[in-house]
Amino acid sequence: MRAVTTTGPGGPEVLTVSELPDPEPGPGEVLLDVAASAVNRADLLQRRGFYPPPPGASGILGLECSGTVAALGEGVEHWQVGDEVCALLAGGGYASRVVVPAGQLMPVPEGVDLVTAAALPEVACTVWSNVFMVAGLRPEEVLLVHGGAGGIGTMAIQVAARLGARVFATAGSPEKRATCVELGAEAAIDYREEDFVEVVRERTGGHGADVVLDNMGAKYLGRNVTVLADQGRLVIIGMQGGAKGELDIGELLRKRGAVIATALRSRPVADKAAICASVVEHVWPLVAEGDVRPVVHTVLPLDRAAEGHQLVEDSGHTGKVLLRV
Repeated sequence: MRAVTTTGPGGPEVLTVSELPDPEPGPGEVLLDVAASAVNRADLLQRRGFYPPPPGASGILGLECSGTVAALGEGVEHWQVGDEVCALLAGGGYASRVVVPAGQLMPVPEGVDLVTAAALPEVACTVWSNVFMVAGLRPEEVLLVHGGAGGIGTMAIQVAARLGARVFATAGSPEKRATCVELGAEAAIDYREEDFVEVVRERTGGHGADVVLDNMGAKYLGRNVTVLADQGRLVIIGMQGGAKGELDIGELLRKRGAVIATALRSRPVADKAAICASVVEHVWPLVAEGDVRPVVHTVLPLDRAAEGHQLVEDSGHTGKVLLRV
């Protein structure tokens, strides 16, 4: 198979395409002929040597893909050779073939082509598991999404708005803020010039945010707690702004709030299978009806993976950057 490999930790220039042996599906696994994968910030960290795959996972980059079932491992039911699917991976997506646990396969939603489907697994599973399964966002509650124009942000805005929440987002350019509003955000906040705490409080009559979905970590920790409503839930899914911050426990206690940090990649297979099943049940109908759509910035061939990494590293994209195999 063809796969993107690295010559060592470093910048996008360390990425190259190599020929590797085809993987073989084990019990409970499925082999896919990959149509496309997507570039995630976790891939950038792994490329730099900071985010190794979980034990037993492929060392090849790529946390999601779309493709066609090529072979079934022992004991696999409910899937057949030739099925068009998308998959949540622990690694291995930047390749022409990948093995994945059967529970982490999802059918391609109606109305989405096979390549574009590669934009869905990671963002849909991240948003649904964190905003709804963990934080329990309810209709008419307020959600604040940081990085609203990224892959996760564009999905979070759409799903939350369609399910009846009030959504606010932060973004860095007029174009990205316009995209957030177009997708359903009540307001898009310029994080360079505006204080998101003040904007959200003003627009909600002092209520604040019931749920905050945060990709920044330490840099926003204090203000995220400040913007929380009573019984608010802060869910941290990234550390783009650092790993260590100061937490005002007194403020959190007064609000009876919660700070939750989660990672999807390292969860047990059974947990990820349950998330995928819930996404198919709750999110896929919204996609099929056209209420939620994958937002794709560009599709590049696999051998231009370095270009895709640079684009994401520079935040020069809106939505997802895909790699077509």
